[in-house]
This record gives sequence, structure tokens and C-alpha cells, in this order.
Amino acid sequence: MSRLARSRITAFLDMLAAERGAAKNTLEAYERDLDDYTGFIAGRGDLGSIVAQDIRDWLADLAARGLKASSTARRLSAVRQFHRFLYTEGLTGADPSAAIDGPRQGRPLPKVVSVADVDRLIETARLLSERDGLSPAARLKALRMRCLIEMLYATGLRVSELMALPLSAATTRERFLVVRGKGNKDRLVPLNDAAREAARSYLEALRQAGSADGRWLFPSDGESGHLTRQAFGRDLKMLAGAAGLSAALSPHVLRHAFASHLLQNGADLRVVQELLGHADIATTQIYTHVLDERLKSMVRDLHPLADES
Repeated sequence: MSRLARSRITAFLDMLAAERGAAKNTLEAYERDLDDYTGFIAGRGDLGSIVAQDIRDWLADLAARGLKASSTARRLSAVRQFHRFLYTEGLTGADPSAAIDGPRQGRPLPKVVSVADVDRLIETARLLSERDGLSPAARLKALRMRCLIEMLYATGLRVSELMALPLSAATTRERFLVVRGKGNKDRLVPLNDAAREAARSYLEALRQAGSADGRWLFPSDGESGHLTRQAFGRDLKMLAGAAGLSAALSPHVLRHAFASHLLQNGADLRVVQELLGHADIATTQIYTHVLDERLKSMVRDLHPLADES
């Protein structure tokens, strides 16, 4: 990659961080995608001489490498935004990505677990935190896991938002939290009694361990200073196994469960949109497809005139 291409990518990422409040993980993903793209086109001239066919050749190369349509679409989105940035800033004379069609892809339905499965998961987390004979470190970890599950299902937070909760989230007397999400936008999320009680129990153990003097509710020794999504995801899979649930259970699936269970119980779609922090209601509407399938199953299985054959 040329120095010029590197400087252009850096300027683009700086814009995303400054003007759109892009998170660190988002910036790193964009950088990886653009490094791959500029590496492919390196022998075809500078960025100002790239044409639509060069981008199509890159897409064909991605397909040959076996990338899924969803992964290719994400990379193309990064390239489109990059070229649009270069054009609007006057750094290139045209936007070659404007004429590019993205790969066709079906929109996957979110994976959803039942209310009974979530109850089993929470109960397993509670029982594991109350076992006799646990060392202080093991009890702290078990209480942390219980707190994470209760907080996630109560609030529907993105896993990155959950990991970055401040210590004060465990001491609030309010029935809601103010969370800063994508684009540095604040929103209110509900906090039920079970989540508050789990947070208080965990905080007390954290204080006894001498670890409650920092900034984060879920501190760690890593670079970020708080628990990572990877560590939480790994521990959640272990908890799911202990509860007899699918190992495919992830923090994002619990966020989906929060939204789907609210809609199932009659919540307004706009309210769920606000709670999830979705900028576009179309993103939230995917949950209605899950409910549609449940309604079809209910009619098929319970309607008195349904085919009994």
C-alpha cells in the first residue's frame, strides 16, 4: 500500500471517529476492509484513477476466496463510504463505487430463545453463584456472570454497551439507566428489581475483593480496563451448557430475546426501537418476522379448523 493510500484511509477513519462517533471496534473493522481493498488495487494506479471495474474485480476476488455475501456486502459498504469521502472532500474527481451493485443476500432472522430458556439460564447462574465451598475469586466470577445475564436481559444493551457500564450502574436507585450508544447518543433503558439485586450482590463481592475503586462495573486487567465481549461470550457458552441449552447462545441472542419477548407481550415497535437504540425502525422490524412465524405456527397447531392430517 502506498503512503498516499494509507494517509487517505487514516483521514477517513479520523472523520468516522470525530463526526460519527464510530467505536474502536468499528474503526478497526473498516481499517481491515480498506487495507484488503487497497492492497488488491495497489497495482492499478492511485485512488483517483480507480474505476468501477476495478471494484468489481475486487468483489470477484472476494467471492473466489469464499466470502459469504453478508461479509462481502459489509466490505463493499466500507469501500463505498471511503470513495464517497474522497469525492466529497475533493481528493478524487469521481466516485467509482456509485455504480456498483452489492451482492444479493437474504436477511437472516434473529435467533431467539424462549422465555423458559432465559429463566433456566438465569436460575442456573443464580444456583452457581450460591454454591457452597466457592473460593472468593470463584464466587466473584459467578456473581459477575449472574449480574451480566440479569442486566443484559433487563436492558437489551449491545454487548459493547454492557461491557462499558460504569460502576455507578450498580448503585443507582432509579429503575432505568442512561446509556451512551452508537454515535454517542444517550438513551434510557429499563432496569428491573432482579437486575438491581444481582448488581448489588456482585458489587459487594467486588468491594470485598478490593476491586471496586475503578471506573468500570466489570473491570479486568486488559487494555480496555473492562471485561471483553470475547471473555463474556466464552463464559456465556459455558453457562448455557450448564443449563442444558444450546452452545450457540450468545450475548447478541439475549439482546434479541429482550426485543422479541417485549413484542410478544404487546410492546409497541417504536418503543422497542428506542430501547434498542436503533436509528432506523426497519432494523427493529426484523423481529416482527419472528412473531409472524410464531403466529403461523399457532394458527396451524391450535385453530379448530386446521388440517389434522
